[in-house]
Amino acid sequence: MIGVSRKQVKQAAADGLLPAGIPFKVTQTPGRLRKNLLTSFDHLIVVSPTRPRPSLWVDIPGLKSLQPRIRRLGKASAGRALRSMVGSSTTAATLGLLPPPEKGRVPFPAFSLLRFAGDLVADAISDEPRSIGLIAHGFAPDDAERIVTALLLALGARVWQPAAFRKEKRPAQLRKIQLLGLDTEINLDRVLAEAEGANLVRGLTALPANKLNATAYRELLVALARQNGWEFEWLDEPALAKLGAGAFLAVAQGNAGRDAGIARLRYRPAGTASQPDLALVGKGIIFDTGGTNTKGAKDMLDMHLDMSGSAVSLAVLQALTALRAPLSVDCWLAITENRSGPGAYKQRDVITASNGVTIEVMHTDAEGRMVLADTLALAGRDKPRLMIDYATLTGACVHALSERYSGVFTNRESLNELLIRAGRDSGERVWPFPMDEDFDDDLKSKVADVSQCSSSSEADQILAARFLQRFVPETTTWIHMDLSSVTRKEGLGQMPGGFTGFGVRYSLALLLDRAADLRELATPVMQPRHR
Repeated sequence: MIGVSRKQVKQAAADGLLPAGIPFKVTQTPGRLRKNLLTSFDHLIVVSPTRPRPSLWVDIPGLKSLQPRIRRLGKASAGRALRSMVGSSTTAATLGLLPPPEKGRVPFPAFSLLRFAGDLVADAISDEPRSIGLIAHGFAPDDAERIVTALLLALGARVWQPAAFRKEKRPAQLRKIQLLGLDTEINLDRVLAEAEGANLVRGLTALPANKLNATAYRELLVALARQNGWEFEWLDEPALAKLGAGAFLAVAQGNAGRDAGIARLRYRPAGTASQPDLALVGKGIIFDTGGTNTKGAKDMLDMHLDMSGSAVSLAVLQALTALRAPLSVDCWLAITENRSGPGAYKQRDVITASNGVTIEVMHTDAEGRMVLADTLALAGRDKPRLMIDYATLTGACVHALSERYSGVFTNRESLNELLIRAGRDSGERVWPFPMDEDFDDDLKSKVADVSQCSSSSEADQILAARFLQRFVPETTTWIHMDLSSVTRKEGLGQMPGGFTGFGVRYSLALLLDRAADLRELATPVMQPRHR
């Protein structure tokens, strides 16, 4: 066990900063659709194949009025939100015709299905309904479950509201969702954990830096640790100095206050060992000025979102806890600002990280890899079998992939195909980059073990990953996610424009659904340790 600071922390305003949970309750009424139940909702969302079964018009009175429009639109009706009323009631209905997959493609690819669901939900909630019924009509049971899951994720995304610091009238809250007509009840724990997790990321990332400063973030973590039964430890700057964490402290030394630190949260379900199966590591730069190499105003405007990697790491831990995943998990969050000032670190400074590696500073706006270097090294001391870090690390990744995909990197090349599949399964798409050793040529230094980055911007996302790999134990399987998809103005999948919460659903698909593949491709990465 490494030494830690155990100073008492007041909870103060932490609860006020925590994003509100999902406001609606979900119930299920499987079996035959009951017509008298349909009119008890403010709104129905109905999904049907592009060639609806004749029973659709009988089972849901009122939709038959859409038949002429569907014939007139032909193939163009697929994917559209079509409006009707259910009988003579005041219940509105949105009908979506799910287009068939392209020839040779997987039926209803996850990303396309989530995007389709997002469009339907956007139409439905424009009326500010307090109750919604969901119906997938004319599909096989497995497909129907995937469809209602996508709709629930879209509803969870659309009802989220960022913290407001002004007096304003909030729209009516959706309170009730009912799943209708499924063959059997489905397990909702996973989808609700994913929706809650994504909204936790979005809520924290949206907070202004003067609200979510390092002290407030620490208080918030204390509150979450109490709620979830996690162990909490805080490594403040004096504790980090004793550990030799010079890379993290180089970034923090430019801050006005001495409140930066590295948080460690521990989840240990019954029957698992104290040594971690999994370490989650997140970049928590709560505001990034660029340091001595100061950003321009346009580039600095939204730099409160530079802590989103820490929010993703935290939300994955929360989701695994909610689902009682049988894994020992450590979550490490590197929390600081990157400020300019007389004490800030500078180009050509030589810094020593906690694992003894010396670093020549090339650009103070490459601070993310500095704070992650020490955080990865400290997390690696306990030799976790798998380590995943999340970070808004490079603009180069956005230029390479846009904001539609995020980049992934690993020290186990055999995992690359699995990483792609997890993205396709979850609808949070990623793409792996090469990690060949000759990229290290661009990180050579004449005065230190390694340069922080190259003086050019060529392949910076790859050079950043190669730099970080030096701080990960060779025995630990490591995955690095460069979060180019953390925000997208036009929306992404089921998410409306803005913060996306990207990474939570992906991580659960990888860690839970693909655990056997992880074990096979990177043995003994995810075999849980039992006492």
